[in-house]
Amino acid sequence: MKKVFALMFSALAAGTMVLGGGAASRAAALTKEPAGKSAYLCDYETGTVVYAKNETERLPIASMCKIMTLLLTFEAAERGEIAYDEPITVSEHAAGMGGSQVFLGANLTYPAEALMKSVAVCSANDSCVALAERIAGSEEAFVAKMNERAGELGAENTLFSNCTGLPKDPQYSCAKDVSIMLRALLRHQIYFEFSRVWLEDFVHPDGRTTSMTNTNKLIRHYEGCDGGKTGFTNEAGYCLAATARRGDTRLIAVVIGAESAKIRNASIAAMFDETFAEYATRTMLKGGEPLAERASVEGGKQKDIAIAPETSLAAFCKRAEEGEFTVAYELNEGLRAPIAKGEAVGTAVLYRNGVEVARTALVAFEEAERYSWWDAFRDGAKHWSA
Repeated sequence: MKKVFALMFSALAAGTMVLGGGAASRAAALTKEPAGKSAYLCDYETGTVVYAKNETERLPIASMCKIMTLLLTFEAAERGEIAYDEPITVSEHAAGMGGSQVFLGANLTYPAEALMKSVAVCSANDSCVALAERIAGSEEAFVAKMNERAGELGAENTLFSNCTGLPKDPQYSCAKDVSIMLRALLRHQIYFEFSRVWLEDFVHPDGRTTSMTNTNKLIRHYEGCDGGKTGFTNEAGYCLAATARRGDTRLIAVVIGAESAKIRNASIAAMFDETFAEYATRTMLKGGEPLAERASVEGGKQKDIAIAPETSLAAFCKRAEEGEFTVAYELNEGLRAPIAKGEAVGTAVLYRNGVEVARTALVAFEEAERYSWWDAFRDGAKHWSA
């Protein structure tokens, strides 16, 4: 069964905007070239590339590697492998981390959520290692998981040697891979509860407090910026991966190897400014929201079920250009109970002028239970008694 509906508006399809060629040709996409050894700018929803400079060059990224540390932590929590309110006892190894930290006490116990927040807000190395040891048993085992997950995400030019970003060879990533990892992290809404914190006291069980200030100054000083991760070592220079949202448009920008924090922040802000001014995101189908149409089901207690796109279908568009968009959705033939909520039952595809630019799965928005012989007997008995 195939159903099609059309949406039309003046815009350019996201799929036509990916920029090709070398770094020099791509620099023309922005009025002012960002500072640093490499840079990358893309749309969060569609992944459309707006700007790229040396985006696959392998470079040290310092504390930006904590994007992956947080991602693995949130994914472990979603699988039930760690609870946010779970007490974690800090090892002497974790407490002894240098660099940015919240000065955890060895053998003291802290809530997992507090450790996660300290990583997101003030880049606490000691909290990173405490979480890594809890999730994987050791930092080394956790790093192996980091590298495995990077491969799954398609981060082809990334290798981690620790979970903090402190200098240790071999260890590298690239601007494109950092954006891929941050994009995955942003899918976890709880992250924003931490990333938006500007100033907060970290309370220790022995009565001490450590003041946490967000290392990403754009959280306070750039309209719409609500997440990201800074990084700095002498080897890496000043680095930042940040996200900002205005209206339905969310952008991700990365700069690696700037000469100062001020230059780094200004470059990210300028990238955001120009892109927000020229582009907009048009959402055709919103992920997780049921469609008006329902899917017919055979052999179920109910004849049909609500369906929804698994992820949003959107076009990241230049504001001034035109195009005709069509969303087509096709349900699998012969849908039969039982069907679990969230199970794939079809596909939705976004076209621009007949050319596919994006697709997503259609999933069951509710459960379809099997109509059993006992249900038939019971209904028959009701009918007989009536």
